[in-house]
Amino acid sequence: MSDYQFEQDADGIVTVTLDMQGQSANTMNARFVPAMDEVLSRLRALDNLSGVVFTSAKKTFFAGGDLNLILSIDAANAETLQYVEDNKRPYRELERLPVPVVAAINGAALGGGYELCLACNHRVVLDAPHAVVGLPEVGLGLLPGAGGVVRLTALIGLEAALPLLLEGRQLKPAKALSAGLVDAVAASPEELIVSAKDWIRANPDAHAQPWDRKGFRYPGGAAVSPKVRQVATMASALLVNKTRGLMPAPEKILDVAVNSMRMQFDAALRVESRGFCALAPTPEAKAAITTFFFGNQAIKSGKVRPEGDRWRASQTAVLGAGMMGAGIAWANASRGLPTVLKDTELAKAEHGKAYSAGLAEKRVTRGQLSEADAGALLDRIQPTTDNADFAGCDLIIEAVFEDVALKETVIPETFAQLSDTGIYGSNTSTLPISLLAASCPAPERFIGLHFFSPVDKMKVVEIILGEHTTDDTLRKAYDYVQQIGYMPIVVNDSRGFFTSRVFGTYLDEGQHLLLDGLSAAAIERAAWIAGMPVGPLAVHDEVSLELSRKVTDTHTALDARLGVENGFPAEAEGTQAVAFKMLEMGRGGRRYGGGFYTYAQDGSKSLWDGLAQFRRGNRDVSVDEAVERLLYRQAIETLRCFDEGVLRSEMEANLGGIYAIGFPAHTGGALQYIRGIGLDAFKVRADQLAEAHGPRFAVQDSAMDALRKSEVVAA
Repeated sequence: MSDYQFEQDADGIVTVTLDMQGQSANTMNARFVPAMDEVLSRLRALDNLSGVVFTSAKKTFFAGGDLNLILSIDAANAETLQYVEDNKRPYRELERLPVPVVAAINGAALGGGYELCLACNHRVVLDAPHAVVGLPEVGLGLLPGAGGVVRLTALIGLEAALPLLLEGRQLKPAKALSAGLVDAVAASPEELIVSAKDWIRANPDAHAQPWDRKGFRYPGGAAVSPKVRQVATMASALLVNKTRGLMPAPEKILDVAVNSMRMQFDAALRVESRGFCALAPTPEAKAAITTFFFGNQAIKSGKVRPEGDRWRASQTAVLGAGMMGAGIAWANASRGLPTVLKDTELAKAEHGKAYSAGLAEKRVTRGQLSEADAGALLDRIQPTTDNADFAGCDLIIEAVFEDVALKETVIPETFAQLSDTGIYGSNTSTLPISLLAASCPAPERFIGLHFFSPVDKMKVVEIILGEHTTDDTLRKAYDYVQQIGYMPIVVNDSRGFFTSRVFGTYLDEGQHLLLDGLSAAAIERAAWIAGMPVGPLAVHDEVSLELSRKVTDTHTALDARLGVENGFPAEAEGTQAVAFKMLEMGRGGRRYGGGFYTYAQDGSKSLWDGLAQFRRGNRDVSVDEAVERLLYRQAIETLRCFDEGVLRSEMEANLGGIYAIGFPAHTGGALQYIRGIGLDAFKVRADQLAEAHGPRFAVQDSAMDALRKSEVVAA
């Protein structure tokens, strides 16, 4: 069967409807170039051709490149260059047709799909939320290789094009029109084609692209103009500050965009192809494609979700109106889910609702939320002290203090308010779910729902399975998390689960470096160089040193209760040697007036000058070694979680590490970071670190075997 439909009307206008067989979206697969060549050949053979309209039979217009194929590219060689040139050649031939060509964009046109639109003389988009356009390749560690960088720069100018190219923005119809990415918006699918054909009839000679016309000038100025030179210079400085030099794609895009203005158009297209070839084999591109495309797609499509009908909660209750409970209430209400917010005192519950009022007010001020919508959102949160107010609800989430005894009291007291088919979740960061489930009248309906602070910004939830949690409960929990627009990461039960264990190692290694003699400023700098969002000392102040001690005390009590010794899996000797000593000095973190940093009244902060006292030796620790230790420590703990079966899939390990902990995004996640180094090379270096610094860097052979046997997610 053909991958396109070809229909010519009485006026000589041909409508080419892309419809690649056997797949849900049109892509640049192995059949793309032959199909385009066939279309072009048929068009050139027509004597009465007056214009061409490209549209799609799919819900999307065109999804772009074949990422599985791109993922297989191992070298920037002549073969790779030929592949890129072959894929973009039909677009150049298309814009040389002697008749006007219009893109009738009925759905998402991204990457190679929007590059097809750029090769057309006119672009009309359907006025629908799903009809977004843009060039998001930078998010995959690539650049738009089918003419996107060169053509967009020529179409709207360097200053307007750079934010779209460097941030990979996807614009809905109205914004795409105002930005110049499309020329018209159609109200209906029928009007879309009519509008496209009307433009062709009204502009029969508009077949030459602006950049192919004599006297073409770049919008906003040529490469030598002072304004464009200033834009290029500022963009370079901003990129270094934003990417820290860790992501090659934005730098290459900037280079190609600027230099495309200094040469002949076809030469610029060739430079763009070389840029794509240079990026495709990089670890950063492979990491981004594997994690951010295939991994995200797997999560969204429910690859790790138990089979069954989609479930939607209609009424929820959150127990505990502290920072976490208030945040969860906001997450629910902002997605239309009514929530009863319960605390022991009505004033506390009202204060929890006030947190949402503050967030809503900020969004109203920014124009992100109307006054009416803000009011409706707040109406969905009901403060109370009475269990009867949430009788029959679908989901209860207890978010009381991280205290086993307290949770074991609250859970059985409130479970009776749950509907017969509802589920009960515990927002705990480290306490074993199976232990808490023992206090639940129906442990099979009990599950962990670990939100992260601040809840309104951290859009990920760690779902923890207890020993008796059923697939039905997991399915409902998974659907709830997606219902409120968050990313679900499913893990098995363990002390500290996955995220808290790994996050703790990051804090701990920062203090080990301090003990080894590296200055506090150099430690924070090393974290910045590594790509971590915040240094280990600064983030420890934010979560509080007091919290670290409370977690330790809680697990010491659990050890006594369970009859084990040192049951928490991750070592925390650095934290005990530094943070716990600081607590004795009255330094508990930011909220306690000071910790690793001293905080001034004007909001500024500086590293505490007393940190040097924790130095144990005179060891010369380089910043490069510090970068490596901070990353290896987290990667090794992630690998241990994977080997122990706490983590159920590689993709969840990578996505959870990035979104919940802040593991550097350019690596594609902790396990992808290991793959990028090479499994054997990583093991050798980990052994060296373990010999030099102790068993916290030790990697078992079983862990490496588990990773070797793991399948990286692909389409």
